[in-house]
Amino acid sequence: MSLGKQKLGSQGLEVSALGLGCMGMSQSYGPADEAESIATLHRAIELGCTFLDTAEVYGPFINEELLGRALKGRREQVTIATKFGFLIKDGKQAGTGRDSRPEHIKEAVDGSLKRLATDHIDLLYQHRVDPDVPMEDVAGAVGELVAEGKVRFFGLSEAGQANIRRAHAAHPVSALQSEYSLWERNLEPEIIPLLKELGIGLVPFAPLGRGFLAGDVRRAEDYPEGDFRRGDPRYQGENFDANVAAAAAVRDVAAAKGGKPGQIAIAWLLHKGPEFGIDIVPIPGTKRRTYLEENVAAATIRLDATEMLGLDMALTKVSGSRYNERTMSMVDR
Repeated sequence: MSLGKQKLGSQGLEVSALGLGCMGMSQSYGPADEAESIATLHRAIELGCTFLDTAEVYGPFINEELLGRALKGRREQVTIATKFGFLIKDGKQAGTGRDSRPEHIKEAVDGSLKRLATDHIDLLYQHRVDPDVPMEDVAGAVGELVAEGKVRFFGLSEAGQANIRRAHAAHPVSALQSEYSLWERNLEPEIIPLLKELGIGLVPFAPLGRGFLAGDVRRAEDYPEGDFRRGDPRYQGENFDANVAAAAAVRDVAAAKGGKPGQIAIAWLLHKGPEFGIDIVPIPGTKRRTYLEENVAAATIRLDATEMLGLDMALTKVSGSRYNERTMSMVDR
């Protein structure tokens, strides 16, 4: 199968119906394998999964460089999203530090363009809201980059209501990237209605609950050093036990459909777009062709109202915070 295209927000951006999160190709979920990562990117293009998500801080820098190498001769076949906004010193992310000063945004974009080996970024996100820089200044700087042709569309990541409104008033926002899944529903009460009101698309990251909803999970301490899941509260202790029980609903639907649990989690998200009246394009991350193909096949799965409701009810609340306290401090909500 080949994925179709769909709009993302009301500003004219069009992307594949499912995207590919590329972060794990360089960090967070075990050792990197460049040859398999590049093969996965090339397979994604063959399958029509051409909305590729990266960021300067992934590595830092090495994920963008990987895409630059992988996309040589294929740039026009893909839509590239990248992000600025974290403070990077001596080639490393500086804790929770952020830097969205307009002059830094322009430097960051020039660096991303060089690493990605391209003359334009299709979708540029502010990675996290910078409390020290007015959102109007951030949006204004991105607007100047749009006018110069270096950026096509503007996005935000993990922004709250007030900053979404302020940004959109200064320069139209096409997409909000934020964690949203069966596993994490914090956007439903306030953010999703706002996105509908303003015509902003939603790009959910971690649609598989950081792997928990894929079905093959272990306790935090059973993952190797350097794996993000070792520090994830939802993989720890009693939280893990409670969440395994809750995720059984996903496994049950998958068994009934003859699919995989992760495919059901993605299909649920794809059904939520029409339900909410907004554009939703998930970006499940993988660095392997096998999982990419499974994820893309999720677009063919249909869930009826009873199945959707059952999944909604089973995972309305999971056990444990989605991040540790330090990381949660950077979420603008």
